[in-house]
Amino acid sequence: MTLAITPQLPPADAVIPTAENKGATKANVDYQSFLKLLVAEMKHQDPTNPMDSTQYVSQLANFSQVEQAIQTNTKLTQIMQASSLAQADTIIGRTVTSPDGGVSGVVTEVKLGATNITAVLKDGSEVVIGPGVTVK
Repeated sequence: MTLAITPQLPPADAVIPTAENKGATKANVDYQSFLKLLVAEMKHQDPTNPMDSTQYVSQLANFSQVEQAIQTNTKLTQIMQASSLAQADTIIGRTVTSPDGGVSGVVTEVKLGATNITAVLKDGSEVVIGPGVTVK
């Protein structure tokens, strides 16, 4: 009996589930499922026609590569978040102007979104930090 096992996600370190790390928790579940399938495949193979051991090694190697790629992406995400925090810290107390020049003021607060940084000005208006925004 030959089963083609293609892992969906690699394992992740144990994490407390949050909105931001739901994928990591799912990855851990998928890793456990993959191992269970692999063990079941080994237990139930036909002894008169065993699966080629190179197929097992190939599956494990592919899974390991995917696992490493996901871990690298996780680390890069952490680095990007740290960079965003550093960038946010540098604009507090400075004057920002929107690309069209319609909104301008001193930054009193910074909001970090999933994909952007928003500067909150003294008057309560907000400017998304991005291309064309002037910071003085």
